[in-house]
Amino acid sequence: MFAALFSKLGVPIKTTVSATVLEEALNGVVTIRPLPLGQPLCRKVEKQCAHFYSVTITEEEAKGGFVCRVCSPEKSKFKLLYFDQEENGGLSLVLQEDSAKTGKVTSAGMYFLGFPVYRMDQTQNSIAAAKDPDAAFFKKLDGFQPCEINELKSGTHYFAVYGDNFFKSANYTIEALCAAPFMEEKENLRTVESQILSKRAELSKFETEYKEVLAQFTEMTSRYTQEMLAIDELLKQRNEIHAAYTIIPQIKRSISSRSKNKGAFKESDEGEASKRKPSRERSRKKKCSFSPSGCEWNCQSS
Repeated sequence: MFAALFSKLGVPIKTTVSATVLEEALNGVVTIRPLPLGQPLCRKVEKQCAHFYSVTITEEEAKGGFVCRVCSPEKSKFKLLYFDQEENGGLSLVLQEDSAKTGKVTSAGMYFLGFPVYRMDQTQNSIAAAKDPDAAFFKKLDGFQPCEINELKSGTHYFAVYGDNFFKSANYTIEALCAAPFMEEKENLRTVESQILSKRAELSKFETEYKEVLAQFTEMTSRYTQEMLAIDELLKQRNEIHAAYTIIPQIKRSISSRSKNKGAFKESDEGEASKRKPSRERSRKKKCSFSPSGCEWNCQSS
């Protein structure tokens, strides 16, 4: 159940074929259907069950190369299995390929082309990527490993499609092909896989260089932050020193204090006005006249 939940979240979990299926195959009690060359078959296999197929190839077809591929447009999870026939007629598991997302489908294939071919195991890398994406990048090609069998002999060979889905059945299409008509594809595959091997060797050297540069970058980034803070602090101190060149008290006045000051200025203005008013009155001149008849002065303020 835990494996099913993680699988739903997109984390690939390494699973095994049901012991019941392997035991039935080993005892020779499974149903085997013929798989003609060049004739794809579309079927549905129930979860934790397997469909068995037999393919017969001639010596000429074996020399030309043989390919067995399975794909699922519904993106079902499955395993492609290859069995050897035992003396008692039973089948023993030799190879298995887990399905993987390739574009809009899930697929798995076995390629017996007469030269070394490789398989890609992405399970460990996907789990590592969740922990450390950088480290996972340099380990991305570690799962690129050579296949155990590179060619088949003439005769009858046995394959199976195992429903590896924990929740529902798997819809799939299986086809067996002679690789003789695909000469260009064979050379392209050989070339590309050779380049992948070279790239895997380059990654080891690149990882060392990358870590050195990353360490320098981290150091420079830390220094950048420290230098920026130091400069800001110095500029702040400079501004404070500039502001100190004044005789005005550096006091933050509140609104109430400003209102109080306005009231004081108003009272002062009124006091000054009151002082100025008597002085104007005192400055008024008196007009006096002398009356000779009464021998007295008559004075009037002007």
